[in-house]
Amino acid sequence: QVQLVESGGGLVQAGGSLRLSCAASGRTFSSYAMGWFRQAPGKEREYVAAISWSGGGTYYAVSVKGRFTISRDNAKNTVYLQMNSLKPEDTAVYYCAARQGPGATYSDYLYDYWGQGTQVTVSS
Repeated sequence: QVQLVESGGGLVQAGGSLRLSCAASGRTFSSYAMGWFRQAPGKEREYVAAISWSGGGTYYAVSVKGRFTISRDNAKNTVYLQMNSLKPEDTAVYYCAARQGPGATYSDYLYDYWGQGTQVTVSS
């Protein structure tokens, strides 16, 4: 069982930056691939970024590539999402998710555990 708690969301102007954190419980964090997803009002949840259990593989949605960076610190049981050059269309609730096994994926149905989400609002 893994519990995930996101933090770091907030209100920021377009062009600004935020760093989201996702703290995981348990001693087996390094055996989980991690992902970030987001859901805007009235829209379906969408994939943002993913990272393999070692951190050696990182993957991004086209809409955020070059602006967002996913990373993890297995010693701290935490995964991060650094978001730069934010746009109003990045406004959403951001969720982290954990998938047991090494491989990161963009498919949300393959993730086993989810956090409660953190709101990110980007004003124009």
